[in-house]
Amino acid sequence: QVRLVESGGGSVRSGGSLRLSCAASGTILSINQMGWHRQAPGKRRSPIATAAAGGNTYYADSVKGRFTVSLDRAKNTVYLQMDNLKPEDTGVYVCAADLTWTSREDLIRGAAVPRRENYWGQGTQVTVSS
Repeated sequence: QVRLVESGGGSVRSGGSLRLSCAASGTILSINQMGWHRQAPGKRRSPIATAAAGGNTYYADSVKGRFTVSLDRAKNTVYLQMDNLKPEDTGVYVCAADLTWTSREDLIRGAAVPRRENYWGQGTQVTVSS
């Protein structure tokens, strides 16, 4: 019922920039929080930057001052602007969404049953060379 589609990954030289996007689609009633996690080679997946519906944001210490996360609630889309990229930023960036949705059938009947769940995207590769 809900799908996350990421875009914007790629390869860049150290000091370069990339912008990631993640759009949530489906019968979504509200977005509570969206953000990005990074799976670096040989390391556990960890949160990099998140944006809550109320406006609060979180950044890992390693990206503070270089990355900017923003949430467009009208488009159910989260962006990650990554500037001054470093080789240690290399990894698979996975979109995560904490959202409330309902089934299409319930929506059509006019009796939406809200369900709050966490969803993950497929991930997009970011490679930074020195």
